[in-house]
Amino acid sequence: MSHLPNDLSLGRRNFLKGSLLAGGGLLIGVSLGGCGKPAPTGPGGSPVAWLHIGGDNAITILIDKSEMGQGVYTSLPMLIAEELDVPLSMVKVEVAPADKAFINVFLGTMITGGSTSIREGWGKLRTAGAAARAMLVGAAADAWKVDPAQIKVADARLTGPGGKSATFGEMAEAAAKREVPKDAKPKDAKDFTLVGKPTPRLDTPSKVDGSAEYGIDVKLPGMKYAALAQSPVLGGKVKSVDASAAEKMPGVIKVVTTSSGVAVVADHYWQAHSARDALKITWEDGANVHLTTASMRTGLATAKGSPLTARKDGAGAAAVKGGKKTVSATYELPIRAHATMEPMNCTADVHADSCDIYVGTQIQQVAQAVAAAAAGVQPEKVNVHTTMLGGGFGRRLEVDFIPAAVEASKAVGVPVKLVWTREDDFTHDAYGPPAHNSASASLDAAGNPTAVHLNIVSPSITARVFPPVVAKPGTVDPFMVEAAANYLYDAPNVQVDVLRHEIGINVGYLRSVSHQLNAFMVESFMDELAHTAGKDPFEYRRALLSKQPRAKRVLEEAATRANWGKAAAGTHQGIAVMEGYGTYLAAVADITLVDGKAKVGKITCVVDCGQKVNPGIVESQIVSGMVFGLPQALWSEITLDGGKVQQTNFDSYRVVRMNDVPMLDVVMIDSTEAPGGIGEPSVAVVAPAIANAIFAATGKRVRDLPLAKSGLV
Repeated sequence: MSHLPNDLSLGRRNFLKGSLLAGGGLLIGVSLGGCGKPAPTGPGGSPVAWLHIGGDNAITILIDKSEMGQGVYTSLPMLIAEELDVPLSMVKVEVAPADKAFINVFLGTMITGGSTSIREGWGKLRTAGAAARAMLVGAAADAWKVDPAQIKVADARLTGPGGKSATFGEMAEAAAKREVPKDAKPKDAKDFTLVGKPTPRLDTPSKVDGSAEYGIDVKLPGMKYAALAQSPVLGGKVKSVDASAAEKMPGVIKVVTTSSGVAVVADHYWQAHSARDALKITWEDGANVHLTTASMRTGLATAKGSPLTARKDGAGAAAVKGGKKTVSATYELPIRAHATMEPMNCTADVHADSCDIYVGTQIQQVAQAVAAAAAGVQPEKVNVHTTMLGGGFGRRLEVDFIPAAVEASKAVGVPVKLVWTREDDFTHDAYGPPAHNSASASLDAAGNPTAVHLNIVSPSITARVFPPVVAKPGTVDPFMVEAAANYLYDAPNVQVDVLRHEIGINVGYLRSVSHQLNAFMVESFMDELAHTAGKDPFEYRRALLSKQPRAKRVLEEAATRANWGKAAAGTHQGIAVMEGYGTYLAAVADITLVDGKAKVGKITCVVDCGQKVNPGIVESQIVSGMVFGLPQALWSEITLDGGKVQQTNFDSYRVVRMNDVPMLDVVMIDSTEAPGGIGEPSVAVVAPAIANAIFAATGKRVRDLPLAKSGLV
């Protein structure tokens, strides 16, 4: 099934004779806006293409998504290999340059995020592959004067009647001269031979043998190293610097005051780090010097203003007062760190009129822009070399670690790799936002909701990162109401309100964004309604999902798989269901009580994410999301005192270790629906499922994350 976004088209100008990569052949691009526009171009005016078939029979796909463990260097080439009927091993991957030609149609810039990689590439790449195949077949048919239907395609070779045969490469030049077929149609799912099959990842060997390059691995001739001192109070600035002691230390080349702090450049990293600690810096603390966790929580709880309504069905909130019984609850969500394994780093090489940056980034065009500003050159003069990412989770949608590297390189005239310490990373993150969420509902005599009102109070990430999205007065930040505005359950009156309240520090997109915040509210509240109605939490939900067949199915499958209601003695269960990124999923958490504290023994997760490109990668992402969601549910919290972050490393900010991970049982439902996102949704169902299991075990309702604050875990 083709799922080509409306604003994408394949045009004659996008199929170019010549080569971006090497060897002539067929160059295929996908542009925004239609066939009347010129082919997309990259740095220096070179054509940018998604797919290149060279005269040497090499097939290369330019990948515009960053690889951060989610498998795009395998799953996206699979789409091309499927349409061309070639082995996946024949499709080589090149990383795309920063360029508007690679704009993500879901998010409006070149970006890896929002669980969009497969959703965006599904139609685009398959259509490009199908068109390339049709052009190659057409070229062969013309050359051999046969019906195209008589030509077979396999292993990058075309074969026809009478033993005629040619490789893709041998037909590429002729194919490039043909008109683009307007009716090129990707395969139907029933004809797939590769897509939908578990397939080993192409990047695994390089990760095993160490040849995979992450940002922290980059080495350039003559490169120096830098460490950065930043204000201990978030938002603080440099007032004065005494660098005399640091400048005398071994290997130190220069001390540079940058836009974000003071960088020490040295021959080796430990020299730079040690000299940084010898700096005597007077900081201007700024407005956040009195900021505390308590003051931020109070601010969210007492925030004033007129909320925006993201959804209103029927009479909305006004109908809550009309039921037989009213139920209300408030849920508190903390600030959290991204805690990537690879700390922030960037290698910059500034020249007289250009700049190269080597960086693990999820947002190449923004990285290009901030590097250009720091180097004093035009953005098109900045070449972004995207490395693999040692964890993204939304942290590398930020670019705060890039300018100082550029400024340091510019100051010393050689390439400079700037590396943050783990402590730098924890204390200067753009943190996952907190929230103060409340829910109220009225129930009829049977205990079913007649009206539901969800109210969200939280900072807006989008207002800072993508201000045009919310610039128009009255515009709701869509990333604040995920898993709430799409409230799944039957109720004639539903209202979802959102009030933006800033907290004084930068907040950023954290894996699953507001799904995690809002699913905890919605699914905890549904359990509260079931308890008030005197009904089983699973049966209560199932009865209210009559209009949501996909949600109902995953809920039922999860309950069956987890043996809901029939768990072994001493085991208590909680359940949660959600739709996010076009994916439906349900989770059941099994817990036991050990000395009065909950121990998670198993989480069952059933997922309907539509059609799957690589089921092995999909399953890995579901597991990864649950593992990421566990500490978010149980322990993770960033606290501030005097504007200073109190958690500085993994000893004070706990993440899961191997012995913390329960049994994870994943079930993937076969579906013919368009692919949904899979990198993030499973994060969000972990906390409500565990919290609901704790209630089943103890009768105590936990409404404040992380759950450890309750003393029950």
